[in-house]
Amino acid sequence: MALKGLDIFKLTPKKNCKDCGFPTCLAFSMKVAAGAVDISKCPHMDPAALEKLAEATAPLMKTITIGKGESEYKLGGETVLFRHEKTFVNRNRFAVVFSDSMTDEEVDTKLQNIKKVDYIRIGEEMKVEIAALKYAGNKDRYIELINKVKNSGLKLAYMLVCEDVEVMKEALPLVKDDNPVAYGATKDNYKEMVQLVKADKITLGVKASSLEELHSLVEDIHKEGYKQLVLDPGCSSIKEAFQNTVQIRRMNLQGQDRTFGYPSVLFVNDLSKNDKYMEAALSTLFTMKYGSIIVLSDMDYARALSLFAIRQNIFTDPQRPMRVEPKVYPINNPDENSPVMVTVDFALTYFIVSGEVERSKVPVWMVIPDAGGYSVLTAWAAGKFTASSISKAIKESGVEDKTKCRKLIIPGKVAVLKGDLEENLPGWEIVVGTTEALHIPKFLREFK
Repeated sequence: MALKGLDIFKLTPKKNCKDCGFPTCLAFSMKVAAGAVDISKCPHMDPAALEKLAEATAPLMKTITIGKGESEYKLGGETVLFRHEKTFVNRNRFAVVFSDSMTDEEVDTKLQNIKKVDYIRIGEEMKVEIAALKYAGNKDRYIELINKVKNSGLKLAYMLVCEDVEVMKEALPLVKDDNPVAYGATKDNYKEMVQLVKADKITLGVKASSLEELHSLVEDIHKEGYKQLVLDPGCSSIKEAFQNTVQIRRMNLQGQDRTFGYPSVLFVNDLSKNDKYMEAALSTLFTMKYGSIIVLSDMDYARALSLFAIRQNIFTDPQRPMRVEPKVYPINNPDENSPVMVTVDFALTYFIVSGEVERSKVPVWMVIPDAGGYSVLTAWAAGKFTASSISKAIKESGVEDKTKCRKLIIPGKVAVLKGDLEENLPGWEIVVGTTEALHIPKFLREFK
């Protein structure tokens, strides 16, 4: 059970020295109990008491870091079951599986697909983050595969999927410096696996035949002094995988069971049985419920556009809308004769509108004012998208230096702003645009 503030207070020095940043030891203890501050912030804590409290006050789910440099990712660290309770912390990561049973052509195709599916959406790079390298029985081929993926030029984290301790001994040094996941600890080999990863603090992937066996296995690994883990809820069936994944999270966060306080890895490539559409559906499911590493057979735009979009939506603060940066965006290579359009900074609105402008092939300067991250009508009703905010953006963005054209196209839903804008922007012709984005291409092609 988590310690209460008074339990923590009893172990503090009770000096009220304020060195921790709080007025009293009691106030500090209450914040520690709430998880808002770490117990180590008290510089006068007795070492024995500090050691006793550190584990008890640590988050129920550990945050695990894998990869290095640009490919470093944090997994786990969640504190709630549902996004509306509190923002989810560390988004899941997508992996593509490679195996020594694959031909060179199959491996090359997957590598090319990973290179191809790499794009920016609302300021975030969307790409495959992990290569899951699966051992299927040919050791020499497996070592060759690892080197091939490493030398592909792709920036990836690595997960070695191998239950053979001897093969793992040879494979692990190849990616050890990249902080990989070494997946394959079972009830039969966990002691040897722990010894392989312990010195370098490499994350160990743990699997078992049932939830009960997984719980016992993690306890045994804890006895070996190791707590850098990811857990496989099982993949014998979709039903079992889903139930176990949810149960692990519930037992950890609601039941306060630290044994299950680790991120999960889901092999949806196995669960979907080579059905790419089922694979996408299951990846969506486990993005929401509660996979940390989701392993796919491959990645293409058909899967990526849906999976990355839902992940970005789930792993954002529900109380803060997704926004684009207020500034001038050139679309279709505009020049000094191109007109100016304006819309809000709500990301969904911007990408819909900019997509339709791109489809029109008409060069346009798109000005985005600070509209609070709301949609057009909401921002207008809230006083965020007004004639003054639009005219301010026009004057401060520098768009007047980029184009000689003095035609400003505003959304049709805020046509009421036309008169005020003409007063605020003398010399500009204010043009009321379409009320719906889908009509933008026709409007722009006919625009004079």
